[in-house]
Amino acid sequence: MGFIVAIDGPAGAGKSTVAKRVATELECTYLDTGAMYRSIALVAQRQGISPIDEASLVSLARITRISFSPLTPDGFQRVEVNSEEVTAEIRTPEVSQLTSKISSIGLVREVVLEQQRRIAYEAPAGVVLEGRDIGTVVFPYADLKIFLTAGEEERARRRYEELKAQGMDISFLAALEDQRERDRRDSEREVAPLRPAEDSVTVVTDGLTVSEVVERILSLCRERLALREQKHQSNQIERKDLLA
Repeated sequence: MGFIVAIDGPAGAGKSTVAKRVATELECTYLDTGAMYRSIALVAQRQGISPIDEASLVSLARITRISFSPLTPDGFQRVEVNSEEVTAEIRTPEVSQLTSKISSIGLVREVVLEQQRRIAYEAPAGVVLEGRDIGTVVFPYADLKIFLTAGEEERARRRYEELKAQGMDISFLAALEDQRERDRRDSEREVAPLRPAEDSVTVVTDGLTVSEVVERILSLCRERLALREQKHQSNQIERKDLLA
């Protein structure tokens, strides 16, 4: 299996931007796990499926075909659902709120988790995954686990600027309240709540540039890769001694 980097953290911490840069530098596959839940939420919204209709949502998760294009040099990744591009549509505030509700359903998470692991296993060089429960549930044995976070207002400001750049009419206070609600739901859900893995490294991004955060994580990756290579070489020596 390739090198696995798990990046978790709350909304607005900068996970997507950082994970894309790290994946590019490592020449690994990048997987935005949140986009998978967002895609299911979008289809549910279109079909009028209630977020409390668990049976219908689980069935929907099983039949929804989600695919990702490779990252472009500038960090763009196209998301397709059932062969339709939905890259922008899955990022609206309405879909974000619905996603938080749907992603708290245990059986839906089981379906998506299987898909996430399949994609990671098929990635030849390794994978950088970002989400809410990558290091705690999806890949508890990841080579490196990062918990990326920032102050509440800083995260809300980033989200506000992102939505404004997309042409959405939203106030900073609305973005802040939306984030607080998502944080509460993500942290208090019974299934796979948002929390740092015990062996994760916490990186606080307040006051840091994206490049500084990326270099910090890449430095940790290089350390873990070196340790992994040392362990591999040690295991080979032990096998040779056993066969001698």
